[in-house]
Amino acid sequence: MNRHATDNQGWGYRSLMDWLIRDGFKDNHKRVYRIYAQEGLQLGKRKRRQKACYRGNKLDIPNGLNELWTMDFVSDQLADGRVFRLLVVMDVHSRECLALEADTSIGGQRVARVLERLKEQRGAPQVVGRDNGPEFRSRHMDQWAYENGVKLHFIKPGTPTQNAYVESLNSQIRKRLLNVHWFLDLNEVRRLAEIWRQKYNTIQRHGSLKKQTPEQFAAHARLRSATPPCAGHEINNKQNQLVRLTL
Repeated sequence: MNRHATDNQGWGYRSLMDWLIRDGFKDNHKRVYRIYAQEGLQLGKRKRRQKACYRGNKLDIPNGLNELWTMDFVSDQLADGRVFRLLVVMDVHSRECLALEADTSIGGQRVARVLERLKEQRGAPQVVGRDNGPEFRSRHMDQWAYENGVKLHFIKPGTPTQNAYVESLNSQIRKRLLNVHWFLDLNEVRRLAEIWRQKYNTIQRHGSLKKQTPEQFAAHARLRSATPPCAGHEINNKQNQLVRLTL
C-alpha cells in the first residue's frame, strides 16, 4: 500500500484498494482503510478560504446621478501570457462606464486614486457598491470614503446578482472588447479600452434607458435636476431639442 501510495500521490484508500485487488489481496475495505489510516496515508484536507463578512443590505435603485457607483474587476491575458486586470467603474443611474483602468496589478491605493480622479471630474458619489475583494476592503478605500463622506456598500459574498449592473457591463466588455482583440502590451489595452468606453457611452443605446445612450440619459438627468419644479413643462421641449442635436 505504501508503494502504491508513493507512486500515485493524491489517491484515496478506495483507489489504492483497486490496486491491491489487482495484486491478489482479498481484504475488504474496512481493513484496508484501517491500515491506510495507521500508516498516515490520508489526504490532507484542503483549507477553505475564509469568506468576508456580509457588511451591507440590498442596494436601493438610484434616482439620480452620483447616487450609486459600482465597481468590479475583469481579467485577461496579453500576447506574452501576462495577466492584466481592468477596473470597471459605472454610474448605475445612467449606466455610464466611468472608468476602465488597466494594469497587471491594481491595489487598493490605485482604486482610491481612480475614484479621486472621477470625483474631481463629476463629483463624489453617495454610495459605492462592490464585492468583498481585498482591493475594495483596503485601508486606502476606507480612508478615501471617510474623507469624502461616501458610503461603502459590500454585496453578500457569492451573490454577484447583487451587483448585476456592473456584471452586465462586464459581460459586454468581455464579449465586445477582450474577446475580439489580441493585446500586445498594456499601452494597447489602455488605448482600445478607452476607445470602447467612449463608444459605449456615446453610441450604444440601452432599452432600459428608453433607447438613449448613457451620455444622453445623463444629460437629461442633469437638465431635470437643474430645472426648478415650476418650469417642469419646459423640460420635455429641451430634452427633445437635445436628442435631435445628438442624433
